[in-house]
Amino acid sequence: MPNRPRKPFTYSEPTSVVTGAAGFLGSHLVDLLLARGHRVIAIDNLVTGSIDNIAHLAGIPGFKFIDQDVTEFLFLDAAIDYVWHFASPASPVDYLDLPIQTLKVGSLGTHKALGLAKAKKARFLLASTSEIYGDPLVHPQPEEYWGNVNPIGPRGCYDEAKRFAEAMTIAYHKEHRVETRVARIFNTYGPRMRLNDGRVVPAFISQALKNKPVTVFGKGKQTRSFCYVSDLIDGIYRLMMSACDQPVNLGNPSELTVLQFAKEIIRATESKSEIVFKPLPQDDPRQRQPDISKARTLLNWEPKVPLETGLVKTIEYFRAKV
Repeated sequence: MPNRPRKPFTYSEPTSVVTGAAGFLGSHLVDLLLARGHRVIAIDNLVTGSIDNIAHLAGIPGFKFIDQDVTEFLFLDAAIDYVWHFASPASPVDYLDLPIQTLKVGSLGTHKALGLAKAKKARFLLASTSEIYGDPLVHPQPEEYWGNVNPIGPRGCYDEAKRFAEAMTIAYHKEHRVETRVARIFNTYGPRMRLNDGRVVPAFISQALKNKPVTVFGKGKQTRSFCYVSDLIDGIYRLMMSACDQPVNLGNPSELTVLQFAKEIIRATESKSEIVFKPLPQDDPRQRQPDISKARTLLNWEPKVPLETGLVKTIEYFRAKV
């Protein structure tokens, strides 16, 4: 989002707190909120986020950044209307390297963020994940599916942290009457992803741009569904502003195999890379496709950006980083 002059804020404009604001999704959310007239208090301890993602917002009226770990007590003087809880390592590289921090931000961090929402009488949105479904036995995955998760496997720290966060969020809604929203986010891609974060989109694009072998795990028959970031953030905003207090899937139901996606990346980058196969990691989901019936009905939302269009923008961003 370009850094352009903005009119001064008035007292009628809502105030939003965004945790994990310097991350991939958090920073895009901050851009959208500012564009729609919110004051934004951005919180991040920069463990996996990057100040570069929000550097273009320096000096903009109504934007404030706080370098803080959300597992610590959140004290803010301002009146707050919305709390958007996006803080968490979200890639395999990060949560495998930071398992305890991942569990703490999902539990203690969610508790602190919910406490802030309760104290301020603010509406709260949890950025949950499709990973709460684990390696699903139901396909596509509806919100009513409880999942197939290995709590002690290598992905358990992330999966269970998010499952706990959902339980905590619903408990605050029932016991303390906090207005809560839960977004179950499926694979999302776009500018500001880290090259080395271990997820399939940056991994494939960076390998292809360098003409290195594109690494596919297993036989590449596992499926994924990729949603462009602008579509996802629009869905997140619609959910927060809706009356829906139950979890809602947000993602692109267009499904393809990882091998198909690798070939598409090589084509889109005009790379000379070849595809190589490596053993499938433990508990890697075999299928991932959202049932977005609720999002369509309740939010009047579905993805609009075709994969080809989103990849052009994403590859352009990564080309400047490689």
